[in-house]
Amino acid sequence: MCYNCGCNMRDNDMGDPRNITDKTFREAAEASEQTLEEAKRNTLELLKLEMEKAIVTK
Repeated sequence: MCYNCGCNMRDNDMGDPRNITDKTFREAAEASEQTLEEAKRNTLELLKLEMEKAIVTK
């Protein structure tokens, strides 16, 4: 999906390449010499930390 809009179409950038798709994760994984799964897992872990911080600072 374009991960940021919630459309559940992970390969559809909705006509705007700035939206986050699986292509984004594949390119990031290649840049870091990781698998797609590793890139997503690392992103998820950071997002969890960031969301926890956001909740605490509210």
